[in-house]
Amino acid sequence: MADDARRFETILYEEDGPIGWITINRPEDGNMFTAVTCHEIRDCIEGIRRETRTRVVVLTGAGDKFFCIGGRKDAMEDTNLYAGVLPTLEMYDAIDKLQKPVIAMVNGFAVGGGNVLQVVCDLTIAKESAVFRQVGPMMGSFDAGYGTWYLEDAIGKKRAKELWYTNRKVTAAEAVEMGLINRVVPDADLRAETRKWALEIADRGPLALAGIKSAFLARHGGVGGLGRVSHDLLLKLYLRTDEAKELSASFGERRSPDVDKFGH
Repeated sequence: MADDARRFETILYEEDGPIGWITINRPEDGNMFTAVTCHEIRDCIEGIRRETRTRVVVLTGAGDKFFCIGGRKDAMEDTNLYAGVLPTLEMYDAIDKLQKPVIAMVNGFAVGGGNVLQVVCDLTIAKESAVFRQVGPMMGSFDAGYGTWYLEDAIGKKRAKELWYTNRKVTAAEAVEMGLINRVVPDADLRAETRKWALEIADRGPLALAGIKSAFLARHGGVGGLGRVSHDLLLKLYLRTDEAKELSASFGERRSPDVDKFGH
């Protein structure tokens, strides 16, 4: 991953023991994500998925004012087809399907797509001065997917609709009270407390954490979510059983399986 980090244009990536830190590096523009950013976060997470060094990922924004305030369609085609749509779903989907926990470290404003981004992460820790807001309807925009379903899961339907319909600002203290985020810490302690939390989670069983995350994903993920549980996790364990070994051997040897070798 160290070599990959040098190729990124809009994000930074660093490994800190079992923690992978992904930082949206566009502070001059509110850490707004572009099409490039979405693809880079997706590709970075795909790299993390393929290695075993990293057990927990932290996602944050550069600077001390903005976590992320949404997306910008810079250098995209002026078309109603997919080439003209920000590939946010690829970024959200990568976070959701990564078998490792992802913590959002909210270091400032989390607005619009930036708030959806922190909601999609497994856990969120924020500094006391952080602000959360959904502004789509004020700007002729909306997120009728992750931004609604997952927000409803977190804070309930009535509150989720209120945030989308009124577009009001939510303080970090209110956000933790309503269940929008998990923890609030003093501004100066944000990174240290996030690292401490990530290291605590990294001590847990990685396969167990993967199973838990896949189980949550299965609720909304349809066949893909169920596949994460059955194929990615259960299948690899089943293949180690006496049953699977005997069935595989008998098939290769063109004989009937010896059922007495099946585990009970």
